[in-house]
Parts: sequence; structure tokens; C-alpha cells
Amino acid sequence: MELRKRVKLSHLEHNLVFAQLAPAEGRCNSTETALPHRRGAGRGVSLLGRSGTCSGSDILPWWPWQQRVSMAAGLLLAGLLALTQAWFVNAIHENLLWFSQLKEVEREISFRTECGLYYSYYKQMLQAPSVQEGLSELIHDNLTESKRTINLLQRMNIYQEVFLSILYRLLPIQSYLEPVYFYIYTVFSLQAVYVIALYLTAWLLSGSWLAGTLTGIWYILNRVDTTRVEFTISLRENWSLPFLALQVTTITCYLRPQLTALQQKVMVWLMYVTTFCFCLTWQFNQFILLVQAFIIYTLDCADFLTTTQVTTLYLVQVSGLLSVWLLQFCNSMILGSLVLSFIVAALFIRHCQSGLKTGSLLVRLGKMLLHSAMVLLLAFTINYLAKKALQLRSDEHIFKFIKSKFALGPTRDFDASLYLCEEAFGLLPLDTLERLAGTLLLYPYIITLLLLSGMLAVAALQNLSRPKGSSAEERKGSGDGRPVAFRPDVAYNLLHTLFYGLLAFSTMRMKYIWTGHMCAVAAYGVCGTELWTLLLNTLRCNTKVLLRLVRYAVPLAMIGCLYYKFWPKVMEELSELREFYDPDTVELMTWISTKTPKQAVFAGSMQLLAGIKLCTGRVLTNHPHYEDKDLRERTRQVYQVYARRSPEEVYDILRAAGADYVVLENSICYERRHRRGCRLRDLLDLANGHIMDGPGENDLDLVPATHPRFCEAVKMDTAAYNALFTRTFQNKTFHVYRIKKKRKKSTKGSSEPSVTQ
Repeated sequence: MELRKRVKLSHLEHNLVFAQLAPAEGRCNSTETALPHRRGAGRGVSLLGRSGTCSGSDILPWWPWQQRVSMAAGLLLAGLLALTQAWFVNAIHENLLWFSQLKEVEREISFRTECGLYYSYYKQMLQAPSVQEGLSELIHDNLTESKRTINLLQRMNIYQEVFLSILYRLLPIQSYLEPVYFYIYTVFSLQAVYVIALYLTAWLLSGSWLAGTLTGIWYILNRVDTTRVEFTISLRENWSLPFLALQVTTITCYLRPQLTALQQKVMVWLMYVTTFCFCLTWQFNQFILLVQAFIIYTLDCADFLTTTQVTTLYLVQVSGLLSVWLLQFCNSMILGSLVLSFIVAALFIRHCQSGLKTGSLLVRLGKMLLHSAMVLLLAFTINYLAKKALQLRSDEHIFKFIKSKFALGPTRDFDASLYLCEEAFGLLPLDTLERLAGTLLLYPYIITLLLLSGMLAVAALQNLSRPKGSSAEERKGSGDGRPVAFRPDVAYNLLHTLFYGLLAFSTMRMKYIWTGHMCAVAAYGVCGTELWTLLLNTLRCNTKVLLRLVRYAVPLAMIGCLYYKFWPKVMEELSELREFYDPDTVELMTWISTKTPKQAVFAGSMQLLAGIKLCTGRVLTNHPHYEDKDLRERTRQVYQVYARRSPEEVYDILRAAGADYVVLENSICYERRHRRGCRLRDLLDLANGHIMDGPGENDLDLVPATHPRFCEAVKMDTAAYNALFTRTFQNKTFHVYRIKKKRKKSTKGSSEPSVTQ
């Protein structure tokens, strides 16, 4: 029998895209003569007009059969790398938990925090007598929040759980595949989709499938920084980020200049589908799309995109968001999103300022600054009015967090402090860069970023300096002998990695959006022609044969080096066997399932209550899905069990929430994981105006509390507490108290006997 370490977990397009890949293998513009570029005319597009204009691996002529062999090899490698990633994360998940040998309750406990909440709806749909009844229960849910009936399909992004449960019912797989495996295999399969999307993006940019191969290898080897799917399976980002990567791939393909009208239409539809799927599966879609809208706006101002392209990209975003708005029963959070306000403002101001792209360089820069100020002013005005009209306050905690993070607002706000005190919402740790450098990813990425940024700046100045009549769309169709200064697909991906890189540095949790695309950009720098051409021209040794040799030899050498360095480490990681071990939580869930009424209402921490709903089906007072103003207020009130409040105050709060039982956790009451000022009890003390525990400074306006901390005092079994609360369960980690229906004076002997471990 295998020996395992016990680890206690903390509570805490197809054909069209491929057609766009192949032609890059065949042609190369002359390095001496700049040929006129027309849509559908040339295959090669240069980054800078006067440099060698090779696109893809079009250095030497390729015969058609060679193109087919190269295409087949590239697609085969893409599939193999995708399957490798899916298998790898599944193996890590199994080795971490010994998932196949766990009891059902242990498997469900392994879905920690909000993961358990989302998975519970998949389980609920499967347990429903029919799909119709299951949907009705989700639309009229009264189990997730006590004393309230909410529409879960409107409030949360759980359509993926609904779709998966229906699919599991329809497919003839129930006899040999358990529902939980169908769920986790689907999520791990999306990792394969993610790798394929990054692979195709690198291939489209560089014209070489070696870039895609290097991208896939980097993504797999940097698993710690590119994904956390193996231990947070149900997180919304694990569903949505593969679709975001696919969207970037379709945008990259759409911005290639040689597309026909039909191909452009197909790409637009694919962009819409991927944008829609991304928005449907993550509640933070609006903030990610806002950054993308800034990228499109920047490219428009610098004249890298045509008016048609800019309008199309904006409308794709709007269409995706509005489609989700309809599916989510007219969710007001989407209509009041800042990204919709920004897009409306950008399109309106652009339409009104017809002479924006005329005049000299200084005149155009002045117009651009004025234009940007007007767009931002109008966007904030529209957003303010929309939120007032909709009475929208669902996302205000996000803006409070941003204000507090950058010292623009109060630091005592409870909701903002919950985020600020979590490491995931802090700055990107420097050890992340050390790990990325260890896999040879960081250095080519930085070099590529610096060179492309310089070239982009030069190209932007050239665009802004052009005389009237030389806008992007006019240059694109003209035959004036001047090629496009900078490929728009490269420009988009460059700004994409820059903008999301800044987002990742400001908030560590956002690094998973950046690091995957980072692999594709670095691989493009290593395998693309443009940067090597620039380097060889600088060294005055640029020949077609040498260029091809360098572009193939360097990535192959890097792949060999990565294999030699990391293959033993990967094998060691796969051989490390651990085991799920959390007997206290298992005991708690078993007790709740067997000893409490099915309609009992439980209060406690958000993370634990999500697990209680999944494992026992009991009613909750609050939960981790924080995008609701009333829920945030109720959560803050329920958390008063960890503050210095009188038993009467806590009793009134819990009864107002409809709670029958409250679960107290020693890990929160006596927390040591966070520093002073970031422990949950400290946040509550600050919000209540009380001095914090322990040695250290306190603000002058804080006062000593008049009552002891409830979670500590209730365990003393004094008359004041026993009159209102009866201990019904306890072990080393949890204490459960039943909340009496009426206030009655009683002695210690009248309380129910404790259930001990």
C-alpha cells in the first residue's frame, strides 16, 4: 500500500484559424524593396516598414506538401501539449488528495470556500427530479440565504454547472463515471483548451509552430504561476480564462491584414462566442473587459486600427455583455458596469470629433489628450447616472477595495479590508519573477517587451506624424508604396501583455490572466522573424539561411535545456503522494447531516458555510459570493460572533438572520495566520471602534470594548450566555451552539449535553 503524507487543507473556428497559420510558411517580402500592401494582396506584413519584412517561417520557399506536413506536425503537437496539461493537473490533484480513495463527504469538503458553493448547485441540479424542477429551484432559491428568496441564475455565474448537470443526465455515462469526476474532468479539459489557445496565438504571431510548442511547455512548467486549477477546481476563473485566451486568439487572427470579407465575418462571430462564454462564466468579466477596452482605445488613438476594426471590437464586447445580461435575468450589475459606460462614451465622442486624426504631431497629441479627457468624463457621468437609475450597489466593494489599496479612501472599511488583508489581493511577490526566470521565460519576455515597446512607440509617432489622409484604413487600402508600420495583431498582443501585466503586479490574483499570455509573447520573441531580423541587421550578418537557422536553433536549444533541467523535477513532483486529512471537518459535517433538522439555518464564516451547504444541504445565513450589498451587510453582522459584543447583541443579530445554529471556529477566534490589524477579529474591532488585541499601536479614536470577545466568552458557560445559547457539538476545531427561540433564564444544568469528539 502506498505511503502518503497527510496534509490538512486550510479552510480557506477550427479550419479558418488553421488556414491562417499555413500561408505564413511560404513568402517573404524583399528586404530591399517595400512593396505596396493591399488587403488580400501580400502575405508578409512588417513590424517596421524599412526592416526585413518576413512573416512566419517564410524565409525560404516551401512546397505545398511541406506546408501540409508542417501544419499537421504543428496541430499534432498542439494536441499533445494540451492533453499533457490536462493529464498533469489531474495527476497532481489525485496525488495531492488521493481523491479516488476518499469518501463522498471528504471529496465534497475538498471543494473549499466558494468552490464548494458553486459545486453544490451542480449537485443540486443532479438531485432534482427533473431539469425543469432543478431550474425552478435555482430561480426561486431559499436555501442559500435564510429568510430570502433569490434568483441564483441572476445573482451568480453558475450556468456552467447547469449545463454540465444537463449534459451528464443526457450522456450514457452514469454507469461508469461518477458526477464529481465528470465535473473535474471537464474543468481539467478546459486547461487543454487554454493551452491550445495560447499555442495558436503564438503560432499566429510568429508563423512558426515551434513558438506554440515553446508556449505550451512554458505554461506547463510554470504551473504554480499560470494556474491553480488543481486545488481550486470550481473557481470561476478556471472556467473563464480558457475562453479569454480563445478570444485573444480570434482577435489576433481578426487583425491579420490578409483576411477576406468572409473570413472577417467568421472571426467576428468567433470573437462574439468566446467573449460571451468568458462573460457568462465569471462575475468579474466587466473589469477584465474594461482593461481590454482601454487597449482597443489606445490602439485607436495611435492609429493602429481602422475605424471598422475599432467599432467591431467594441460592439463584440457590448454584444457579449448584453447577451449575458439577458441570460442572467437582466442583472443590473452588467448594465451599470464601467466598461459599457466607457464604450458608449468612446464611440459617441469618436463620432462627434470627426477631425481627431488630422493636423501636425503636436496638434494631434493635444487633440488626443482632450479627446481622452472627454471620453473619461462622459464615461464616469454615464456610469454614475446608470447606477443611480438602477440603484446599483452590488459592486461598490470592488471600488472601495481599489480606493483603499491606492490610499484613496478610508482604510477601516470592513469589506475593503477583507480583500486588502489577503495575500492574493496584495502586490505580486518577487519570488514569482524568480520562478519565471528559472524556467527561462522571464528573460526573453523582457527583451521582447522592451524591443517591441520601442518599435511600437516609433510606429505610433510615425502614425501621428502622417499628413491628413493617411489614417490606418486609408493606408491599408492605398498603393502609395508605404507598408503598414506595425502589425496590428502584434500591437494588440503587446498592449495586452503590458496592461494585464500591470494589473498582475498590482493584484497578485490577477497574475493568472497575465502569465499564460506572457508565455505566448516570449515564444513569439524567440521564434518570430522580426526581432531576429532587427538583431542580425544590427550585426550586419542578416541572410535568409542564417535567419532560419537562428529561429529554429534557439527555440530547440531552449526546449532541450528545459527538458534536461525540469524533467527530473516533474517526475519527482508526480511521485510525491499525499492524502486528504481533515477529521474535524468530516466529524462536523457528519454531525450536522445526522443530528440537525434538514431545514436548520446555520451561521458562521463564509468559507465554512459554503462547505456546509454542499455536504449537508442546510440553509445558510451568508456565503462567499460577495456581490450583493445586503449580503455583505449580513456577513458583517454575523461575524460579530468574533467581536467584542454582548450575548444579547449577538443573539439579536443571529435571530434577525434566522439562524438556528452558529458554528464558531478556533482558527478564526484565535487566529495567528495574519498579522495584527489583519486578523478578522481586528477588522471587526476597528469597524466597531474598539482597540485591537495584543501589543501594538492603536488609533487615538479607538476605545476599549465594554464586553469580552463573544467567541471566547461563550465557551465559559456563564449564565448570561447559557440563557441564550446551548452548546450542541464541539471538537478541537469547531464549537456549535444552538440559538434558543426565546430568551429564558436557565442554569448551566439545563443546557443540552455536549457532543464531544
